[in-house]
Amino acid sequence: MALRTLYDVPAPAKLNLFLHVIGRRADGYHLLQSPFVLIDWADTLHFERRDDGLLARHDLGDPLPQEDLCLRAARALQAISGSTLGADISIAKCVPAGAGMGGGSSDAATTLLALNRLWGLGLPRQRLAEIGLTLGADVPFFIAGHNAFVEGIGERLTPLALPQRDYAVVKPAASLPTAEIFSHPMLRRDTEPAILLGSLDDAGISVLPAEWDAGEGGAFFGRNDLQPPAEDRCPEVAQAAQWLESRYGNSRMTGSGSAVFASVVERNGMSGPPRATFPAGELPPGWVGRLCRSLPLHPLFGWAG
Repeated sequence: MALRTLYDVPAPAKLNLFLHVIGRRADGYHLLQSPFVLIDWADTLHFERRDDGLLARHDLGDPLPQEDLCLRAARALQAISGSTLGADISIAKCVPAGAGMGGGSSDAATTLLALNRLWGLGLPRQRLAEIGLTLGADVPFFIAGHNAFVEGIGERLTPLALPQRDYAVVKPAASLPTAEIFSHPMLRRDTEPAILLGSLDDAGISVLPAEWDAGEGGAFFGRNDLQPPAEDRCPEVAQAAQWLESRYGNSRMTGSGSAVFASVVERNGMSGPPRATFPAGELPPGWVGRLCRSLPLHPLFGWAG
């Protein structure tokens, strides 16, 4: 059977249940520990195969920016594989940029997974992850496809079995450049490393220690070491955290911000607010938000071996 010549596929966002900075390498990269959880807030990417080898984005302005991660991912895959095929690429953006939710990295990962299949390359997941790491620290996580305990600069992944939960996620109007947060003088870089101790499920996947998960009352383990610098740089982050705290009793910034999330625990057997968008007028002007559910696996998990 001939391969389909086009795909419309998702690129889900992620949340950091906690994010600890435990050190810094000689080259300036920070050493992190963080449980990453996939959520159902996603971009949709369209790929159509071209036989002339050209790569083009159609949802961006002209000329196309050279730093576009999807085009960089496609060019890297093309160069490494030697493929003579190309692709037309467009994205329906839903995940906000500058939010710490990994939207751009997820788009790049979906690009590698989709073109690997669309071009019939058959590269294994590990090879795609190696390519992904050259594009961004979060890209290998999305290629791996499991919720994971992420360490190092993003290259060390331990798959995690996480209970599905509902999360309220809001992003204030301001966006935060990651580099500014990591260079902020308030950033703590000496958090004591956490040790992943726990059982394995039937598939051999590590089960998140109970104290790390957001349980009854939404109490989170640890903290996000990037949150104090982000709140200093952008007071809206603190406002968003307080806004969620007042409604759900908990809040935490994800990644380097500016998005903040809360665990929505069940009350009297009833789930929290329905998933999808918040009611019109509930969010402050310029904010965006969704009621999300975590995902057990990336939607394209089966697309690489």
